[in-house]
Amino acid sequence: MGWSVRREGGKRPSDSRTMTCVGQRHSRSFQLTVTRCPARSSSLSRSANSLGVCSFQWGIRLDGRVGEVRRIHSTPANPVQAEQRVKKFAIYRWNPDKSEEKPQMQEYSVDLNACGPMVLDALIKIKNEIDPTLTFRRSCREGICGSCSMNIGGVNTLACISKIDTNLGKPSKIYPLPHMYVIKDLVPDMTNFYNQYRSIQPWLQRKDETASGSQQYLQSIDDRKKLDGLYECILCACCSTSCPSYWWNGDKYLGPAVLMQAYRWIIDSRDERSEERLNELRDPFSVFRCHTIMNCTRTCPKGLNPGKAIAEIKKLLSGIIKKDEPGLKTATLQN
Repeated sequence: MGWSVRREGGKRPSDSRTMTCVGQRHSRSFQLTVTRCPARSSSLSRSANSLGVCSFQWGIRLDGRVGEVRRIHSTPANPVQAEQRVKKFAIYRWNPDKSEEKPQMQEYSVDLNACGPMVLDALIKIKNEIDPTLTFRRSCREGICGSCSMNIGGVNTLACISKIDTNLGKPSKIYPLPHMYVIKDLVPDMTNFYNQYRSIQPWLQRKDETASGSQQYLQSIDDRKKLDGLYECILCACCSTSCPSYWWNGDKYLGPAVLMQAYRWIIDSRDERSEERLNELRDPFSVFRCHTIMNCTRTCPKGLNPGKAIAEIKKLLSGIIKKDEPGLKTATLQN
C-alpha cells in the first residue's frame, strides 16, 4: 500500500482515499491532498487498515503533479478503545462549614488510562471532572515547592512525585499530614510550623552590618560543600509530621525540618552569629526531644537527612565539636 501527494487540481486515482492539507514552500502557499493508493506500493510505507491522522516526511516535485511521502506515524481514525483500568482513591474529607458532619473517607474511581502517572494527576482529575469541592494544595508539580505534601498510603510525601499504586484491587488512601490541625480536606494548618521556622531567623547575620553592601561575603568551595544536603529542603513538613516527638511536643520541640535549617545557618562560614543561634537552642525541648527515631530521614521526599543535622547540633551544643574557621575572609568591594 503506497502513499502519494498531489497538488490540488491534479488527477486523483479513482481507487484512493484522500486527506487534504495546506503547505508552503518559498513563500508560496498551495493545497495538497494526501492519498492512499492500494495499486501503488512503496518500500517506504507500511500497510494500514484505515486512513487516520498521520505525520509525514514529504517532498514535492515542483515540476510534476505527484510527489512521494513516507508515513512516520499514524493514528487510526477509529482507534480500538483500551480496557479501562479503574483505580479507587479513598480521600479524607472534612468541611469546616459543615461542623455538624464528622470527617470521613470518600471514594472516587479514576480510569488510569485517562490519567497521568502521579497521585497529584489523579487528584486534579477528580477535582476537575468528578468533585470540584475537593480541596488540596499544589503548585509546581515537580517536587520543588512542597505545597502538595500529604500522607499517601501511610507515608508522608509529595503528591506530585508519588506514583499511583497500579494495584487496582486496593484503593489508595490519602490523608492530610498527620497530627496537624486541618483547614479543609487535605489542607493542613502550617501556622505553627512557619512560626517555628521564623524563630530560628533563617537569614545570614553579621556582627557588624553597618558595612552592608560594601563588602562581598566570600565562601570557599569546601565551605560551600558543607551546605549540600541542607539548603535543598523545601519545607514541605513531611519529616516533622512523621516524627512522634513532634506529635506530642510540637509546641516546644522545633522538629526535624526547622532544626535542619537551623544547622544550615549555624555552619554557614559567612554567618557570624553561630554562638547566638546555638544559645537559642539550649533548653530541654528545642533540640533534645529528638530521640533518633529517624522517621524524618526515611520519609523525606528529597532524600535529605534531618536526623544527621540534629545530631550535629547536639554535638555543637555539648562542645564535642566546634564550627570551623571560614576558608575565605570577607573582601571589600572596589569602587
